[in-house]
Amino acid sequence: MEFKLIVVFVDDNKTDQVLDASRAAGATGATIISSARGQGLKKLTGIFGLEILEPRDVVLILVERRRADAVMTAILEAGHLDETLRTGLALQLDVERAMGLSAHIQALAKQVPID
Repeated sequence: MEFKLIVVFVDDNKTDQVLDASRAAGATGATIISSARGQGLKKLTGIFGLEILEPRDVVLILVERRRADAVMTAILEAGHLDETLRTGLALQLDVERAMGLSAHIQALAKQVPID
């Protein structure tokens, strides 16, 4: 079975919506890394010239290849991710090899025939 990894950088107040939408679209789980910080195109500075690093969650979703486009679309809509600055980011990567997924593969095989 082939998988894709969807990585979502989203404001922490949108994480639950992203998780709910991904599951409804066919994802079977996710890993959340909370309070990630980073810089965008321009530094944001606040009072006293200190840099503001807004916390985001990083959501890692391993998805069976044939479900990946539907899950990605659901995530983009639920997280209100678009091409404007500071809305978040989602990317999809090919997974060459994954271990520890026997139970997931068995459950998915019952739902979707394996190629």
